[in-house]
Amino acid sequence: MSLVLDSVSKTFPLAGRQVSVLDRISFTLETGRFLALLGSSGSGKSTLLRLVAGLEQPTGGSLELDGAPIRGPGPDRGMVFQNYSLYPWLTAAANVAFALELRGFCRSEIRERTAYYLEVVGLADAARRLPRELSGGMQQRIAIARALAAEPRLLLLDEPFGALDLQIREAMQEFLHGLWRRTGLSVLLITHDVDEALLLAERVHLLSPRPGRIVESLDVDLDKQDLRALRLSPSFQTLRHAVAESLRRLDPELA
Repeated sequence: MSLVLDSVSKTFPLAGRQVSVLDRISFTLETGRFLALLGSSGSGKSTLLRLVAGLEQPTGGSLELDGAPIRGPGPDRGMVFQNYSLYPWLTAAANVAFALELRGFCRSEIRERTAYYLEVVGLADAARRLPRELSGGMQQRIAIARALAAEPRLLLLDEPFGALDLQIREAMQEFLHGLWRRTGLSVLLITHDVDEALLLAERVHLLSPRPGRIVESLDVDLDKQDLRALRLSPSFQTLRHAVAESLRRLDPELA
């Protein structure tokens, strides 16, 4: 699934004037590729992802999937938000199953996929629990499982691992990378985490603070057969340092 953004801009009204959030964003995400947008808070990352998801429309420019304009949400895109977006009256398993029911999967496949993805995120024992009975990190893991279970062709990730502790976050990064390599899923990740962008993405675009503009792009040419080993490698640390310095020049307040 090819995603093309051409000079996409977005403004919002504020106190009687228009505030620019995104300014002439252009890039292409080819079928089966993994792309990350990296920037600080206020760079318009989440707004851009909502535009791709079809939840909002651009003020200027165009967004297309396989040559067709994006005019609204669709089953070809799965999104994991920064918040959990779970249905509070449904159990963990029912939240995961809900997306599959909308896609028309048969009951047996819904049960199998739901059980599998709950196991993947380490919450098989929480299948019958309601969101209010789960911690914030556990709720986000359910949201991730729900998005993955429907196996969309384009996965949109809005800092999905930020609520998870280090061990679970690294395990989920490794799972997501493996899933992408096995399935050919197209992935668009937004994050402020330099390590996460470089570990997962093939290509990274750096965004300036508001209004968000792509100010630098780089291909991540690293051996990603073993992400655990890669995190400690000199080549990764050198690239990480260079990218972090670029971000600090854009926004000194960025950690």
